[in-house]
Amino acid sequence: MIRYIARRILGMTPTLVVISIITFTLIQLPPGDFLTSQLEQLQQSGEEISEERIAALRARYGLDEPVTVQYLKWVTNFARGDMGYSFEWNRPVNELIWDRLGYTVVIALGSILLTWIIAFPIGIYSALRQYSISDYAFTTVGFLGLSTPSFLLAMVLMYLGYEWFGVSVGGLFSPEFVAAPWSWPKFVDLMKHLWIPTVVVGLAGTAGLIRVMRANLLDELQKPYVITARAKGVGPVKLVLKYPVRIALNPFISTVGWMLPHLFSGSTIAAVVLSLPTTGPLLLRALMSQDMYLAGSFIMILSTLTVLGTLISDILLAWIDPRIRYE
Repeated sequence: MIRYIARRILGMTPTLVVISIITFTLIQLPPGDFLTSQLEQLQQSGEEISEERIAALRARYGLDEPVTVQYLKWVTNFARGDMGYSFEWNRPVNELIWDRLGYTVVIALGSILLTWIIAFPIGIYSALRQYSISDYAFTTVGFLGLSTPSFLLAMVLMYLGYEWFGVSVGGLFSPEFVAAPWSWPKFVDLMKHLWIPTVVVGLAGTAGLIRVMRANLLDELQKPYVITARAKGVGPVKLVLKYPVRIALNPFISTVGWMLPHLFSGSTIAAVVLSLPTTGPLLLRALMSQDMYLAGSFIMILSTLTVLGTLISDILLAWIDPRIRYE
């Protein structure tokens, strides 16, 4: 296992290099750059821009250098922990990301816990009560959850939160607490607003996980070792939880690694609708404005977390299921 982990870690370096090249190329593919779009906006407003000023701006942002030089500077600084400078926000990328990362992680963790708390028990119950009325009811609700867009659910919950609980629509704080220092009333106000994005993001994946858990457990319950254990008089709770449920969790364990980038990026569409100060809308805005260093740093972080998360998933699978061994 140690040799396997060492090989995987060594293989991550060329993988991330290739990802960085593809990322930088994709950001550069659209015609023009950030400065081009900014100059077009200034010209549309009637402001005249001299060629000398344009050249000075290109030199300031490093856009007058060849693409290869821009890439090498960006990837070298990124490896050192310096993500560059945001053109649009006029701030270091590190500051922009860290300012929003805390709220993103809180919402993502809350949604993941909500998803597991709902999906696992319902999936197990539906498998044990196959074709019962409750199984059909959960299946119907699950299909409704799969077919309902997250932005539509967000708007419905925003309306209900305002009408029933008097919570201000959008954001994580009421207007009077947005710029206020942290205090107990501000924390309580955050908790009042936090349940809407948590439910919206969490329910988006709950329905799918219920179906996966139900299908996996049904497959395990039909295997000979379960039938033999039942014939030997093993208690129903122990019979289900000791092995079938444990093995049915393998697909969930294999996707645990995807949670790392999810914790970082959050749900972009729901965040835009709910006006959340998370990293998702920041990434979307950076891509639309071709803010090269901000968008590239985001994508590289997500790629790095995905590669690391996949390694963690493989290790957990080998630990949970003794049948899996990596040679």
